[in-house]
Amino acid sequence: MPSAEPHAPRSGDPSRALRRDLYAAAAAALLVTAAVLIGRHVQDTDHTLRVDWPPLLASWGPHLGPGTPAALLVAAVTVAYGPSLAARLPWRALLPTAWGTSLAWTFSLALIDGWQRGIAGRLTTRHEYLQVIDRFHDVPGTLRDFTHHILLHSPDNWPAHVAGHPPAATLIFVLLDRIGLRGGGWAGVWCITVGATACVAVLVAVRSLAGEHLARRAAPFLVLAPAAVWMGTSADAYFAAVAAWAVALLALAVTRASPVAAGASGLLFGLTCYLSYGLTLLAPIAAAVLWLGRRGVRGRPVLLVALCAGAAVVPAVFTLAGFDWWEAYRLLVTRYRQGAGGVRPYAYWVWANPACTVLITGLATAGGLLRSGAGLLGRRSADRDSVRLALLVAAALLSLLVADLSGMSKAETERIWLPFAMWLLPSCAFLPRPRAWLTAQAVLALLLNHLLRTGW
Repeated sequence: MPSAEPHAPRSGDPSRALRRDLYAAAAAALLVTAAVLIGRHVQDTDHTLRVDWPPLLASWGPHLGPGTPAALLVAAVTVAYGPSLAARLPWRALLPTAWGTSLAWTFSLALIDGWQRGIAGRLTTRHEYLQVIDRFHDVPGTLRDFTHHILLHSPDNWPAHVAGHPPAATLIFVLLDRIGLRGGGWAGVWCITVGATACVAVLVAVRSLAGEHLARRAAPFLVLAPAAVWMGTSADAYFAAVAAWAVALLALAVTRASPVAAGASGLLFGLTCYLSYGLTLLAPIAAAVLWLGRRGVRGRPVLLVALCAGAAVVPAVFTLAGFDWWEAYRLLVTRYRQGAGGVRPYAYWVWANPACTVLITGLATAGGLLRSGAGLLGRRSADRDSVRLALLVAAALLSLLVADLSGMSKAETERIWLPFAMWLLPSCAFLPRPRAWLTAQAVLALLLNHLLRTGW
């Protein structure tokens, strides 16, 4: 049984390594500060950022709410007992415990804004999916006609989030409505409940690829992530969970030689592409998993066949139903440039987007990423599992870099990049003194949710 107080992986002189961690956290904090101050100046001067509290889509509004006591309690308990429980609990008990705690953390943060604004009203605004439920009474007909309503000047053009995503993103809410779970309350509960499973999927993947020790060390940081502020406010929480399980099942497939897991992973990868166009950038993460599990794949072509067959199912269904993914994406690029995306300056957002990532992953992740990089550069001295985890984290960074440089993610990346940011958090497993870093993570999330009123 693991010890109650797990030790961080070795990283040279402890005091020098700790100073480097703090330098990384300070640099991340300076990046955020610069993004806030420069963004404030740009927005006040020419109003091109199209956000009220750059770099976030939020407005200043200090407040308390019914979720405040619960959020403080969850944070305190997780900081005090999270690391030791993550080390001691049987693995099968750790996973539901992590999901339940993540669920409590996300719900309590959302309820700081109250039930209506924090949960029930999020997906009912004029930009959101629930605005068009009635237009999907004939699903096949709507899919055939979907691309005709993407552009701003088209008749009955879709709201921003519907136009900006393939139709599978909206269809889940249509399905909830059809089975009687109508309205923003049920939609919000669905996104939070499913979204909270993302931390479980990441743990499963990390354990499969880099060992149980590092997965256990990462668990409290996945649970108490500042990303929960946005996991409770948008459908991107649901997208993040689907993406995370696609990767987790792939990790299980290559480490256990399971064609069933490979097929299920492919099915979810196919679905992600019809939830969000940007989730095609999961490719570097999937490639890293295949590379790390290459020994399990070698000589077993059935795994790749099952993966590809599964991945073809959702695209085939939507294509046969009349939805043209490539045409829709082409029109979306035009729609993006017609709206705020055509106004927001690339020169600001190309470096302010990473500042948003700091806010959703926390200062602890900055230190963890530095240690990940050091582990890759000094592979001869690092243990095998640490190098494997660092490679997985590096793949997620590559996905974010491509998304950033593409210019199709100018602003709002605090929610858009949730599916990728989840894979940066395991780097916190490399940090010593987890309670101190967890405290910093919790304080950041609580300050964000109490001082700002986030969008969506």
